[in-house]
Amino acid sequence: MSKAVLVIGEVTTAGVAKGALECISEAKRAGADSVEVVLFGQGAKDQAAAAGKAGASQVHYVEEAGYSLSQRAETVKGVIDSKSPALVMLSSNTYGKELAGVLAARYKSALATECLEIRFEGDVVKATRPMLAGKVLAKVKLNGAVAVATLRPNTVPATEDGADAPVADLALGGSADGVVLTDSSKGSNGGEVDLSEAAVVVAGGRGLKGPENFHLIDELAEPLHAAIGATRMVVDAGWKDFHLQVGQTGKVVTPDLYIAVGISGAIQHLVGMQNSGCIVAINNDPGAPIFKVADYGIVEDLFEATPKLTEKLKAAVN
Repeated sequence: MSKAVLVIGEVTTAGVAKGALECISEAKRAGADSVEVVLFGQGAKDQAAAAGKAGASQVHYVEEAGYSLSQRAETVKGVIDSKSPALVMLSSNTYGKELAGVLAARYKSALATECLEIRFEGDVVKATRPMLAGKVLAKVKLNGAVAVATLRPNTVPATEDGADAPVADLALGGSADGVVLTDSSKGSNGGEVDLSEAAVVVAGGRGLKGPENFHLIDELAEPLHAAIGATRMVVDAGWKDFHLQVGQTGKVVTPDLYIAVGISGAIQHLVGMQNSGCIVAINNDPGAPIFKVADYGIVEDLFEATPKLTEKLKAAVN
């Protein structure tokens, strides 16, 4: 059985998305014979070399003016049919999980999402993934002619031990039926750091009392170059957009640093961030559940503590 892996990734204004580079590195560690990559996005041609340095054996780039799920799926299907990989890997972000589901359905393949590790064991693809709100780590076998898996961002290191790889232009297949995202300022090719791939996240909860106070989160995030997150209550109330929601029904994040401001720590939120490298919580309730997972806790009024912390951070970086 071939142990070829096909990685599907994106480029942003900052370069090849971190999640795609992590998938390439994990495919190499998994024992792949070859790792081919399909890169979507504006500027994909210029960024293709970075995928080779991460370990790709060949890179296909697709210059894409607007995001269309149907076109991406048809394009990738063409590559799968011609290359017959044993495994298709994507980052476990919004766009990766969306495309992974479509591909698995088309090929009637096994799908494992939010994987922490993927390995070839003989001729079998096996993955380790969390289940039951992260209480259990399950090792699953992916059956089928082609397995599909998404890798949780920030769980494995991306390496640069590769070399220059052949680069080929790939035409966007299919037709743009359904929804086409043309304004990607908050999407797949914009400059904003994808929340699920961010190294630092500052998130706000209902303790902020209103959208007019969310500037405290923005100001705290600025010196840390952090992505902004929010709880479901904040999103449901219309204070922030859904793409910033962290939790069971939002995004799962695993940054090096997660700062929770005014977040009580309901289990639905904890599921989405409890595996962060370092968790700092600011809450005036010493009994708040968030402190059970926090590495550092500040029991103080957030309206006093947050500006003080922001001031200290700005002074430190200047």
